[in-house]
Amino acid sequence: MGFVAAAVQMTSTSDAEANWESARSLVRRAAERGAVFVATPENTNYLGPHEEKARRAEPLGGPTCERFADLARELSIHVLLGSFNEATDVPGKCSNTSVLFSSEGEVLVVYRKIHLFDIDLSDAVRFRESETVVPGHEVVTVDTPLARFGLSICYDLRFGELYRRLAADGAAVLTVPSAFTLTTGKDHWHVLLRARAIETQCWIVAPAQTGRHDDGGLRESYGHALICDPWGTVVAEAPDGPGLALAEIDLDRVERVRAGLPVHRHRRL
Repeated sequence: MGFVAAAVQMTSTSDAEANWESARSLVRRAAERGAVFVATPENTNYLGPHEEKARRAEPLGGPTCERFADLARELSIHVLLGSFNEATDVPGKCSNTSVLFSSEGEVLVVYRKIHLFDIDLSDAVRFRESETVVPGHEVVTVDTPLARFGLSICYDLRFGELYRRLAADGAAVLTVPSAFTLTTGKDHWHVLLRARAIETQCWIVAPAQTGRHDDGGLRESYGHALICDPWGTVVAEAPDGPGLALAEIDLDRVERVRAGLPVHRHRRL
C-alpha cells in the first residue's frame, strides 16, 4: 500500500504572482510524474521584507488558498500549501499557516506554526519571527485516503517532542515545509530530518526554499528538499535550484520498521 509524494523546492520572493507561477508549475510537473500528494515549502506565497508580511496577510478563504484549492481539484491530487501568511486579529501580526487540500479542493486541515524562529547566531544570522507572527497552539494530525499525516513547519523540526506526539496520534507521514537558512541548514537539516524519521518511524516529506530572497539581502535558504523513509534513509532529494524530490511512500514499511524495532512500546519516560 502506498502512493507517490513530491516535495517542492522553490525560491519565493515578495512577488506573489511569480511565486504562484513557480509553485503551480512545479506542482503540475509533480502530478505529471505520478505524484498524488505534493507539498510546497514554508512561505510559498511570500518571502520578502518581513514588515510587509502581516500587511499582505490573507484569510483562509483568500486568493492564495483559493488558487491552491483549485489546483488540487484540477489535478485531482492532495496538495499541502506548506505555509502562507494568514491574517489574524492581532495588529501587525499574522499566522504562519499550513493548509492541506483534498483532491476535491476541500480544506482538510489547518496547522499554525507553534515554534517561532527567534535566533541570534551572529550579525549575519539574527531574526525574530515573533515580531510579525502569532504562534499556533494545536498539534495537528489528519486522516486522508492516502495516509494519516502529521503537520509541522520548519523551526518545529528542532523540537522532538512535537514529532513524538504526532506519531503517538497515529501519523505515518510527517510534513516539514521549510525555509531553513544556509547557515543552519548545511549543518542541521539532514541530521534533524533523519533523526525525526528514526525516532518516530514515520515517512518525512520536507519541501524547501532555496537560494536568495528579496527580504533585505541577508537571507539565503539551504534548499535540499527531500523525502526520508521510516528507517532514516533519504530516498529522494532535489538538486540545486527549483525542482522536486519524488518518492513512493510505502506505508507497509512503517509497520515493518515499527514491528522490528518497537521503540513505541519500550518508551518509559
